Amino acid sequence: MSELGPLHVEPGRPAGLHRRHPGSSLGLVDKAAATAELKKLVAELSVLQNHLYAEAKQSLLVVLQGMDASGKDGTIRRVFTGVNPQGCDVTAFNFPSHGELAHDYLWRCHARCPRRGEIGIWNRSHYEDLVTVWVRGLIDDARRERRLHHVRCFEHMLHDEGTTQLKLFLHISHDEQGRRLQKRLDDPEKRWKFDPSDLVARKQWDEYHEAYEVALTATSTEFSPWYVVPADHKWARDVAVARLLVETLRGMHPEIPPPLEALDGMAVD
Repeated sequence: MSELGPLHVEPGRPAGLHRRHPGSSLGLVDKAAATAELKKLVAELSVLQNHLYAEAKQSLLVVLQGMDASGKDGTIRRVFTGVNPQGCDVTAFNFPSHGELAHDYLWRCHARCPRRGEIGIWNRSHYEDLVTVWVRGLIDDARRERRLHHVRCFEHMLHDEGTTQLKLFLHISHDEQGRRLQKRLDDPEKRWKFDPSDLVARKQWDEYHEAYEVALTATSTEFSPWYVVPADHKWARDVAVARLLVETLRGMHPEIPPPLEALDGMAVD
């Protein structure tokens, strides 16, 4: 992944969020160039997904994490616009229900893992149980360390069972987040997305970044890598995500099953 290599969190090395620029345009000239490239990538993504669905032997799990307003919803809406809904499943993980809290913290996520032939997209994920709960003081450092170990084992098991994983941290700056949250407040069509708790989390910006630094560093592995995607420019963010998706699916080599030999020469009356 030559162009996207710098986005990769190398296993065993710090994620280094503080040195990654959220406003990077990834070499794209402008929004028009990004739009043109995204269109081509979405078309290829559609073909690759069709092969994955027809093959039905392996699956792809895409994990989207990031601070509030980093663009998780927008990324799903624009990048996956050409994907066949039959072979795609989107799950938004909000606060756990009473029933979910009665199980272990990975239970609700494991239940939403993609089936063979499917692309699963998680808008937030089990990483909320490493990051948010730690920032809120619901678990201490020792318990977080145990959970980091659990997550590595969980993701290794998914890999061994045929689920390729692509974990994306949408990296937004503090200033850009402020602009987007204000826009939500000012626009009646977007105000429904605003949650006052977003402002509480915004005041804990440094604590969240510290928690993400720990989580990404500890769980970016060869079998379940993390990529830090600059998210200040929506058009650059979308192209980066689409590039990563296409390159990941290419690497999976999904193939349409060969037709039955008995079909050769068959005609429909």
